Parts: sequence; structure tokens; C-alpha cells
Amino acid sequence: MPQAHPTISTHVLDTAGGHPAPGIRVRCWHLDGSAAAGPDGVTETPGSVTDEDGRIADLLGGQALTPGRYRLAFDLGRGRFFEAVTVDILVEDATRSHHVPLLLAPYGLTTYRGS
Repeated sequence: MPQAHPTISTHVLDTAGGHPAPGIRVRCWHLDGSAAAGPDGVTETPGSVTDEDGRIADLLGGQALTPGRYRLAFDLGRGRFFEAVTVDILVEDATRSHHVPLLLAPYGLTTYRGS
């Protein structure tokens, strides 16, 4: 069933500490390849910072979700083994939201397609 305002969201969890990861900056780009997007065919969306529960409900900042490739860049902070991670996703169905959680550990990380 189509959603009223589909978006891309995330939830970052610190699995070593067993708690959410607030304050993580996440940037998002739509890699649509169109000339209207800019000289490199990339449109940066507003992105955001994870809240106290480690969540960002709308990485698009209210912009419409359209089919195509998106890049999410998580800035995990200096001094960690993984200081940043970038994930590319393909949105084929823009009538539903897409949730991309990130699970952090000191020397490992995992992401998956959430619901």
C-alpha cells in the first residue's frame, strides 16, 4: 500500500554499549545522474543528526522520494576504528519508505534493509 510521504530513515545503535547512538551526522545524496541535479548528476539532500534515540526519521528533509540510487554517509567520529561509513542503496519503489539501520561495534558494523 502506498504511503502518504515515503522517505529514507535510519537508526544507529551502539551494540557494544547496548544503547542508541545520538549525535551521528548522516548525509544523503540522490545519485540520479540528471543534468538538473548539478554538474556531476548528484543532488545532496538535507541529511541530519541522530536524535537521542539514535534515529533520523527523514533523511530527505521533506523532499519527495523518487526512484534511483542514494548514498548515505555516516560520520561516526574521530578516534574510532571506523570513523565513517558510506552505504549506497537502490530505491525502486518510491511509494514506500526505506529504513537503513546501522549497528556499530568497536571493530565491526552492520547495516541492513529495515522495515
